[in-house]
Amino acid sequence: MSTKDLRVTMFFDGACPICAREARFLMKRNVAGNITFEDTSRPGFDAKAHGIPTDTNRVIHGLLPDGTVIRGMEVIRAVYKAIGLGFLMAPTGWPILRPIFDAFYLVFAKNRMRIGKLFGRCEQGSCDVK
Repeated sequence: MSTKDLRVTMFFDGACPICAREARFLMKRNVAGNITFEDTSRPGFDAKAHGIPTDTNRVIHGLLPDGTVIRGMEVIRAVYKAIGLGFLMAPTGWPILRPIFDAFYLVFAKNRMRIGKLFGRCEQGSCDVK
């Protein structure tokens, strides 16, 4: 699959300052329109309607055109590839490094709200993990 043929829907938590910042970075570079962005924190968002698990705010999720649900670093690798910057994330998928980066992402995801408080504004409890 070529870079310009890769399409992915990225489900991100817009209430997370780091997640929102990364989504804005990707949106600016999504000139080919390969990525569809869905903010899971918006009122009325229904994960089931998109055919994805309801734990979308625990880790990032993506949806490929064939209906395959991807999670974690696999989403990051896919969206960077979709905007033509896949080479930046390629090392995270190398066999020796993949488990390290995948584990690092899970630690980050679990603590992203605490980390986000250091880098962004948190209003009305948006950075509180429930």
